[in-house]
Amino acid sequence: MTVMTQLWGLFCSNHTCDEYFELNNLTEIRAIPGLLSGVIKDNLWGDYGPAGTVLEKKTLLSAPVKDMSKDIHKPYVFNDMTTYFTLLVGIYFPSVTGIMAGSNRSGDLRDAQRSIPVGTIMAILTTSFIYISCVVFFGACVEGVVLRDKFGDSIGKIPVIGILAWPSPWVIVIGSFFSCCGAGLQSLTGAPRLLQAIARDGIIPFLQVFGHGKSNGEPTWALLLTVGICEIGILIASLDAVAPILSMFFLMCYLFVNLACAVQTLLRTPNWRPRFKFYHWTLSFLGMSLCLSLMFVSSWYYALVAMVIAGCIYKYIEYRGAEKEWGDGIRGLSLNAARYALIRLEEAPLHTKNWRPQLLVLCKPDSDLSVKHPRLLSFTSQLKAGKGLTIVCSMLQGTFMTRGQDVKTAEKSLKAAMVAEKTKGFHHVVVSSNLRDGFSVLIQSAGLGGMKHNAVLMAWPAGWQQAREPESRKNFIETVRETTSAQQALLVAKNIDHFPDNSQRLKEGTIDVWWIVHDGGLLMLLPFLLRQHKVWRKCRMRIFTVAQMDDNSIKMKKDLQMFVYHLRIDAVVEVVEMHDSDISAFTYEKTLVMEQRSQMLKQMQLSRTEREREAQLIHDQNTASHSDKTTNTVPPDRVHMTWTKDKLISERAKHKEGMAVKDMFSMRPEWENLNQSNVRRMHTAVKLNEVVKKKSKESQLVLLNMPGPPKNMKGDENYMEFLEVLTEGLDKVLLVRGGGREVITIYS
Repeated sequence: MTVMTQLWGLFCSNHTCDEYFELNNLTEIRAIPGLLSGVIKDNLWGDYGPAGTVLEKKTLLSAPVKDMSKDIHKPYVFNDMTTYFTLLVGIYFPSVTGIMAGSNRSGDLRDAQRSIPVGTIMAILTTSFIYISCVVFFGACVEGVVLRDKFGDSIGKIPVIGILAWPSPWVIVIGSFFSCCGAGLQSLTGAPRLLQAIARDGIIPFLQVFGHGKSNGEPTWALLLTVGICEIGILIASLDAVAPILSMFFLMCYLFVNLACAVQTLLRTPNWRPRFKFYHWTLSFLGMSLCLSLMFVSSWYYALVAMVIAGCIYKYIEYRGAEKEWGDGIRGLSLNAARYALIRLEEAPLHTKNWRPQLLVLCKPDSDLSVKHPRLLSFTSQLKAGKGLTIVCSMLQGTFMTRGQDVKTAEKSLKAAMVAEKTKGFHHVVVSSNLRDGFSVLIQSAGLGGMKHNAVLMAWPAGWQQAREPESRKNFIETVRETTSAQQALLVAKNIDHFPDNSQRLKEGTIDVWWIVHDGGLLMLLPFLLRQHKVWRKCRMRIFTVAQMDDNSIKMKKDLQMFVYHLRIDAVVEVVEMHDSDISAFTYEKTLVMEQRSQMLKQMQLSRTEREREAQLIHDQNTASHSDKTTNTVPPDRVHMTWTKDKLISERAKHKEGMAVKDMFSMRPEWENLNQSNVRRMHTAVKLNEVVKKKSKESQLVLLNMPGPPKNMKGDENYMEFLEVLTEGLDKVLLVRGGGREVITIYS
């Protein structure tokens, strides 16, 4: 009767009772029935409700009421927030984060290697037992609705644990206060020291100011930052909102500790030698997986934010290039993956479909050991639409013992130039007794395993005719021979300093390919790769091929157009007819004079000024003598030699290697003999150069087949003169000599 009177006083006034009171049989029950009451059966399963719903025992039936939230003056207990399992995990987790307090203060321990494992494991066991016991005993002794009464509204504004406290509920209040102070002080002692250690390591440069402290080692600045962060959490004024954020940081910390241990073990790092004998990498992997799962279970959006922050910090550390004595686990993982990939590359030969230019770039240093032609690196990065390997090398003459410091300086300059030109790859500087042997060694041995170069890129030796660079011609031709013997492609950029850099954008123009001989399609592939880069993207591609007297020009053009169509390359095709009967006598004699001049200057070691004067004199004399032989009605450059078809065929059979344009590029002629065949060959170069200039003088880039080198050194100068004549008057030229292994296919 007393209970009924109390309930009547709570729910009824002025002879009017609350609707809920009238419709339901309200009674008073024991809030803490005890361990043997069997209440654990009701509390064993979760019961989560949205915010604003009234708390009531689910096992007792009640009549529904339309709206109870308006009766705030009535003694109802409502959910103050929407609850669910993942939220409660995030709120609960910070209470079990003190297990690494000893690790955070490892610098103050006498024997950290012994104390940390034992102390951490004992802390885990102790806290786990206490927390689990509390959860079980509370669930077995207290009614569920009372446990959900967060502020103790149903039991006189006293928390439920305070009812159980002896001798007074204030014991719990005072204990909670000191517990919070202890946890806060624990963080204020461990976190600043951890921040100070990170700052002193220098891995995050902008935190270095927090590495300073007092003479006794107290981290003053780090402590002030920690206090500021704590104050922000206090100002939020909601433990339910702060707890998930704290959980993210603790879980990220534990996740990376476990990840570091697992990675170091799997990589078998020699310096990773854990003293704890019961350790196994699967435990670390399991701990990492649990931490990651808990992050997304407690709050998936906070988890994503925490991972983004951690990723940004890692990329910043990687960008600043921090190197410390404890090493980098990710770098070890990369090395292991690279080793596995290299071994896999060696297991099977490279398929034609997977061919792409793997470049060995030969850079020449100047007197200051800087890169002489930085545009060569720009052109390299523009060709890397194929995403292949790039090895940039420089050669120094001498011995490594005497030029060790020069090697470091040259490597630093080479790396800086690669960064400036946005060339991604590897750099290397080699010292050799002579440049020729150094280039030979690089061509043979650069790269590692299956990651070897298949093409060599170099600049044209512009000073080969000058006395101050007598070895440049020899080194160039020997490099051509080496690449040919190694079955590697050779790319020679002439006038490389005129090539566009990566900041330029060619808004119009053409890339012209003069396809004299079939080289596997390398001449077709290079312009395609260039046009993938933003510098060359707006340039059109044109393909020229040369037809001779016996060729069907119409059929050649049709076949080439079909071939280009099947290659899925967008290009304009044009066939240029070059008949030997169209060769002017004046051009022929000009070629002969060039041959004579080359031979004469080789015998007479003239100065540069004298060379130019002598060459001009010979040219003027030849022009004058030729003009006397011509009639007044026909200009000198229009006089044609009288070649009958029979005479042409017999002459071609007699000097086959010097007559045909395609034979000239595909064979290895004897360049050393100054005979009629050699003159015809040089004359053909002059004629071809005239045709190329006529069609491609305004082109942004001209690609030409590069003929084979001479068999011996006697014809080196004639060979260089031939290439000079072939490319004379062209601004930007790329000479291409295929290695025989590269192929562009018509299949996807």
